[in-house]
Amino acid sequence: MSNEKFVTTINAAYTTSLPSIYLGAGVLNNEIIADAKVSLPLRMMNRHGLVTGATGSGKTRTLQLMAEQLSAAGVCVFMPDMKGDLSGMAKEGTVNDKITERANALGIKYSSSGFPVELYSLTGKLGAQMRATVSEFGPALLSKILELNDTQTGVLNILFKYADDKKLPVVDFADLKKVLNYLTEGAGAAEIKSDYGKISGATASTILRKIVALEQQGVDSLFGETSFDVEDLFEKVDGRGVISLLNVADIQNQPAIFSTFMLSLLAELYQRLPEAGDLDKPKLIFFLDEAHLLFSDAPKAFMDQIDQIIRLIRSKGVGIFFCTQLTQDVPPNVLAQLGNRVHHVIRAFTPNDVKALKETVKTFPKSEFYEMEQQFTQLGTGQAFITVLNEKGIPTATVVTHLAPPASFMGPLGESEYKSHLSSSDMYKKYKDAVDPQSAFEMLEGRMKEQQEEAEEAKEQKAQSRTSSKKEKSTFEEVISSPVAKQVGRELVRGVFGVLFGTTTRRSSSRRKGGLF
Repeated sequence: MSNEKFVTTINAAYTTSLPSIYLGAGVLNNEIIADAKVSLPLRMMNRHGLVTGATGSGKTRTLQLMAEQLSAAGVCVFMPDMKGDLSGMAKEGTVNDKITERANALGIKYSSSGFPVELYSLTGKLGAQMRATVSEFGPALLSKILELNDTQTGVLNILFKYADDKKLPVVDFADLKKVLNYLTEGAGAAEIKSDYGKISGATASTILRKIVALEQQGVDSLFGETSFDVEDLFEKVDGRGVISLLNVADIQNQPAIFSTFMLSLLAELYQRLPEAGDLDKPKLIFFLDEAHLLFSDAPKAFMDQIDQIIRLIRSKGVGIFFCTQLTQDVPPNVLAQLGNRVHHVIRAFTPNDVKALKETVKTFPKSEFYEMEQQFTQLGTGQAFITVLNEKGIPTATVVTHLAPPASFMGPLGESEYKSHLSSSDMYKKYKDAVDPQSAFEMLEGRMKEQQEEAEEAKEQKAQSRTSSKKEKSTFEEVISSPVAKQVGRELVRGVFGVLFGTTTRRSSSRRKGGLF
């Protein structure tokens, strides 16, 4: 296969008159063909995408390359920093032999540059504190974090429904626990029985234990006020989009938490952003790293929510790129909506790996230039199979691409640089301190106190009523037991019996007779 035909085919597929980002150059027969330029139209990036590949294949640097060029084009970016090594995008890259060699092979001039970066954290230790209220998070996502079964999720739905109906703001875990306790015992349990259903004490106890377990892991700080305003993801500096990095290095052992939190941000974006239609470039590209964690053991309600967001959020000007090791990590209904693919090497070491390889190849357009199943296992570091949607929305020919080097520093900021970056950040100052507003905890505390006072008052009134009754009875008995009362009583009895038996008349007659003689 001639290089000329290869260049003609690739340029016909990837050249566009629209604004685009440059990914690299095509590779044919292990030769980098600099003239076969591979680009991705910005307009098509809200059709979502997938970046996959084995560990050590260069996925992180691919994400860095894409984020930099998006920022330079004025597109804002949100992405998780799994190992804490993406913060270096805030400063210029360091030129070395490998970078120079890669740039020369691609026929480009390497120019280092730093980019506007905001550092965020779910604990507040490694960046500006990202929070959400429990109400904003919602029962479906919270059930995923708490690992609740269907019955327990149903109870959680009752809690949220009751709180919404009664205008009770559920801000943090303290609020949620208070609502749970209130509706499980006492007046609250009786109140919800007819309209919402009875809550089992055993189920409530299980949910409570799981909430406490999360609190002990130290991640309860992500629930509260001030909650993160998604509008802050659309900041720009000198026309360049801000790259918002969520550093999750300190909670890597709790992947379900940060992956679910990122999905909650997407849900918030979907709800709040207006319809934008087809834009020349997206407003925001949202990278979801370790995407398989989102789908692991996910309940149907959770999967339905993901599917809905993916389908509809592109019309809000937001594109989503899932990042994971295998294409099979993403459910078929979601995978079908990802038009742009960047797939690094697949390691076919086991029968399952071979099966995954065959299935992955089927998801790419066929190419006359490659034996794809073989080529997938022979990709070098920083190389990937690529197919994207062209400006007409048609999938391009699959091409092995030698990717361009990032312009920023490939590694983390130094400790002093990191602290300096945070101290100068307006976002860090904005979200640093937690706020404790009037919420469900205080409202229910007041309600329970009033109910307790009313119960005590009723009890006291009942006791006073009994005491008053006893006092009245004692006075009557005292009168009855007096000598005069006894005498009157005896006379009354005699009179009654006299009437009945005639004794009174006879005694009166005798006295009259005796008196006359």
